[in-house]
Amino acid sequence: MPNRVIVGSQWGDEGKAKIVDFLTLYADIIVRFQGGANAGHTVKVDDKEFIFHLIPSGIMHANKICIIGNGVVFDPKQAILEIKDLISKGISVENRILIAENAHVVLPWHIACDKLKEAKAGKSAIGTTGRGIGPCYSDKVNRHGVRVGDLLSEQDLRPRIEDIAGFRNEEFKKMFEAEAIDSEPVIKEYLELGEQLRPYICDISPYLQESLKAKKQIIFEGAQGTILDVDHGTYPFVTSSNTVAGYASCGSGVGPTAIEQVIGVVKAYTTRVGNGPFPTELQNEIGEKLRSIGGEYGATTGRPRRCGWFDAPVVRKAAAVNGLTHLAITKLDVLDTFKEIKICTDYKIEGREVLHFPNSLAQVALCEPVYETMPGWECSTSKCRSWNDLPENAQKYLIRLSELAGVKIGMISIGAKRDESILVDIQ
Repeated sequence: MPNRVIVGSQWGDEGKAKIVDFLTLYADIIVRFQGGANAGHTVKVDDKEFIFHLIPSGIMHANKICIIGNGVVFDPKQAILEIKDLISKGISVENRILIAENAHVVLPWHIACDKLKEAKAGKSAIGTTGRGIGPCYSDKVNRHGVRVGDLLSEQDLRPRIEDIAGFRNEEFKKMFEAEAIDSEPVIKEYLELGEQLRPYICDISPYLQESLKAKKQIIFEGAQGTILDVDHGTYPFVTSSNTVAGYASCGSGVGPTAIEQVIGVVKAYTTRVGNGPFPTELQNEIGEKLRSIGGEYGATTGRPRRCGWFDAPVVRKAAAVNGLTHLAITKLDVLDTFKEIKICTDYKIEGREVLHFPNSLAQVALCEPVYETMPGWECSTSKCRSWNDLPENAQKYLIRLSELAGVKIGMISIGAKRDESILVDIQ
């Protein structure tokens, strides 16, 4: 089996965790390569639901190795909570979780800064999760960061914490009139967290290189979605990392030549959490129906997701910037009761046809979706386990999505559970 990157190809929340969990059956190692605890990946196994924010979704399979890569901004408190939760539910983690020593650490200043900035922005707020992701990436780029390996030594940690405390506390005072955070308790607490995590921390790049030499199969798991990418998304209404497939190499220390497939996960419709443009959004009873049937509420924040019809220009852009080889289409079953289903095939901007999602927000604001209407199938797909089991109109709908995206279908999900899946063309 090939080494694969699995990425979201819309605005996130596409159901990547279910796809990762299923394809872990055919892999040895799963690497989370970007984002942080702002991600919420939900996996259902044997009527039990697990929500992961940092631990890769493949942890539910025995004997699989799960790695948190250097491209992740790492919240040690959240990781420990997830590890303890797994152990309490009978999931073995011993020798199965590795954490990159050069991943950057989310600190109390980052979380406080995130919340203060959002509050001050008011109506202009991005709509972050408040988990400190953006400020942590900012400190990483500004070379003020603390890395996971620093948590293992006071000699390494103290000067880094004092550096951050110096300029962040000044920022709190001058920009937000907020109280300073005392660095001493933070140093003590994070050294203790480091000791708890010591068995998991290592240099992951050599480990992955040796695994590749041994012909181990690797899944690289992305978080959020392509149109939230800090470069290719609806800037500034984006996340603070590169969510696209190319970052799998940067965020893990594995060269791009090791990657053979890129699977783009897309819902059979479209959703978005947070602020920013959304051309096919349905602010009516149809949008409410999609939200209700699909259970469209954020796994991290609980916020209701905005819902709309499938947007082909969005997925075309995702196909281009990720180099998608396959689509994994999720939540097809949500459309089971619809008499008619619309697809946005392209946009019109002042009468001009636009096939790809624009970079400019001003251009996006002018986009008028062009819709094609297809007949629904008006019957349940939940028991389907092969392509031929699907209703004819469901097959036609899926074929049309594939045509519009220019990417073949590899997999279809018709429910949240692992076995509610159809493999179409993934080798």
